[in-house]
Amino acid sequence: MGGFLSGKTALVTGGTRGIGRAISHSLLSEGASVVICGTEQNKVDAALAELRKTGGSVTGTVADVSDPEAVRRLFTFADEHAKTISMLVNNAGIGIFRPVGEITPEEWRRVLGINLDGAYYCTREALPRMRQAGGGSIVNISSLAGRNPFAGGAAYNASKFGLNGFSEATMLDHRQEGIRVTYVMPGSVDTDFSPRTGRGAWKIAPEDVADVVLAVLRMPARTTISRVEMRPSMPPK
Repeated sequence: MGGFLSGKTALVTGGTRGIGRAISHSLLSEGASVVICGTEQNKVDAALAELRKTGGSVTGTVADVSDPEAVRRLFTFADEHAKTISMLVNNAGIGIFRPVGEITPEEWRRVLGINLDGAYYCTREALPRMRQAGGGSIVNISSLAGRNPFAGGAAYNASKFGLNGFSEATMLDHRQEGIRVTYVMPGSVDTDFSPRTGRGAWKIAPEDVADVVLAVLRMPARTTISRVEMRPSMPPK
């Protein structure tokens, strides 16, 4: 399959649904080989069946990105099934929305573990592979919740504020190695992720986020788009 990403391999965490699946679809459409992960085998299998209709090479496995050993196994799986990873999309994320006085330590740790720790564990595994490939791109899917706190969002806000800072520091650490780092901050996206706002045609579509990821990857090597903010054009008044 032709496309500007032909010959390159991407790993997309949380690629079984929503934004992650839309990104995986777009990467495949541009010729990339794609490796996805999710937390349930049946969902990984269903996503692979759907993505393979696009054509191209896609494979996937179960991985909990909050577990560094699981992430190590994920990248070993990718090494065995695809070429050297030159693109990483840290998309896996969850939201548990409760006031600080009500959220449990286990829930707090789970949100931070997937949304922030997972991005670190995956980035740490990806960096030596990208050096081997002569460079690469890391795209972290954050949120406008990473700059706009809201009631009930303490754990989610903390994870996304942290992801933004992590992204900027990683960019500064590794830019001289030909590794570009971007974080994308969508507002309300039309998925089943957040029960707070529900579904709605006024929201950003997952495919819109995927288009931004492609635009970031399409930039010439001399240019890094370090941060993107996305908002619905006409939210409810």
